[in-house]
Amino acid sequence: MTPAYPEPASRRLITASVMAATVMNSLDSTIANVALPHIQGSVAASADEITWVLTSYIVAAAIFTPLTGWLGSNIGRKRLMLWSIVGFTIVSGLCGVATNLDELVLFRLLQGVFGAALVPMSQAILLDINPPEQHGPAMAVWGMGAILGPIIGPALGGWLTDNLSWRWVFFINLPIGAIAFAGLYFFFSEKQEGQGARLDLFGFATLALAIGCFQLMLDRGQTKDWFSSAEICIEAAAAAFFAYLLTVHTLTAKAPFVDIAMFKDRNFLFGSLMGFFLGVLLFGVLALLPPMLETLMGYPVVLTGLVTAPRGLGTLLSMWLVGRLVGKIDARLLILVGFSLAAYSMYRMSGFSLGMDERLVITSGFIQGLGTGLVFVPLATLSFATLDTRYRNEGSAMFTLIRNIGSAVGISVLQAMTIRNGATVHARLVEAVRPDNPVLATRVPDFDFALPWVVARMNAEITRQALMVSYIDAFWLLFVLTVAVTPMLLLMRKPRHASTDDILLHMD
Repeated sequence: MTPAYPEPASRRLITASVMAATVMNSLDSTIANVALPHIQGSVAASADEITWVLTSYIVAAAIFTPLTGWLGSNIGRKRLMLWSIVGFTIVSGLCGVATNLDELVLFRLLQGVFGAALVPMSQAILLDINPPEQHGPAMAVWGMGAILGPIIGPALGGWLTDNLSWRWVFFINLPIGAIAFAGLYFFFSEKQEGQGARLDLFGFATLALAIGCFQLMLDRGQTKDWFSSAEICIEAAAAAFFAYLLTVHTLTAKAPFVDIAMFKDRNFLFGSLMGFFLGVLLFGVLALLPPMLETLMGYPVVLTGLVTAPRGLGTLLSMWLVGRLVGKIDARLLILVGFSLAAYSMYRMSGFSLGMDERLVITSGFIQGLGTGLVFVPLATLSFATLDTRYRNEGSAMFTLIRNIGSAVGISVLQAMTIRNGATVHARLVEAVRPDNPVLATRVPDFDFALPWVVARMNAEITRQALMVSYIDAFWLLFVLTVAVTPMLLLMRKPRHASTDDILLHMD
């Protein structure tokens, strides 16, 4: 029996509403980053304390993302989305009126709780309301919201902070949330009621604690000098302990919270792994570029946003294109082209220098945006194409969670690598700055070790050069990683032709 779909006009309104919710959530993963210095001064927080504005949101979202699959199956996607939008919007307003750090961190934590369901459930809803032949374009639209939010977040946050106030990075969610709620409430009808399945509380608790401890370790590792800190050691040990409990429980329980049977599907397993590395690639670059441009090149915040904006333009263009190609061309070929473009962009970024202009930043970012768009939609489509129908909600949640963990790992590892490599290169360069070095005497004949300001100026330049080398090393690592991950496509199979119902229920 062919399922009934909403009328085209209603479908467009539902899609717009779902996309508004997706963009609202994905924006908040990065939009507050550029406003941190302004927030820090406003709430009188230290440099270490202000990072909790970001950490609280990320940790809460990571912990509650796995729960969205169970909630979607039991209370229904529409009800879950509406409650999530209402909660996220209200808490965003409270973030904007927060008067101290404690309030802001609490409200950001609640933002993460309410926002966890928005991205995976929006994916499921778009697949529910579209016939199989429209799943490619639907996933392209969904991918635009899921990826473009983090890309345009820093630029939009910088503009709002400079022209209005840091509070507007949160207030901007209010009209978006109202539009998303109204559209879903009036135009989206739930196809099926909740299933009323029991929650495996122990499984959820151990997964949440493992993710939370691991995320805290990643977020605070660099500021605490990693495993030289007792806090980081405790968080790492706790993450490993709860992961062990989760593994044992999952393998022995009759109805575990995480049904590992979904990972027996080869496409879903390797698609999730590739999604992990896609998170490393995308968010790793987004974490590296702004500080490099602002601290080493002297770019103001607004200019940094402008030169990184073409990345989003490239993503928009490729997603528009891939929405028309999915189903006509083997998805694995599209992913191969996407990863090839991403690798080429990393290769170009490895040629960055302190003497370059903005053209190399713009072109390499645009190429990476093209590659990311070509990977994201076909990967989501291919990963879920052969997955059993009963894993739709759980699969969407786990796919999102694994990609988010990849993003967190990529950001933390690359930032730690950049700082430590910078210190190593700095030490090596400083070794040559000594009175008996003839090269120094030839290149800087007027250098006087007796003048502190001259020595300080030389040290500042050495620091810039060392950090530039460390950024280049990070881009080289991302290039090698992208090339190394690409052959994983050979382990994914092209879906066999299926019936209309099968395709509908498998493409989440």
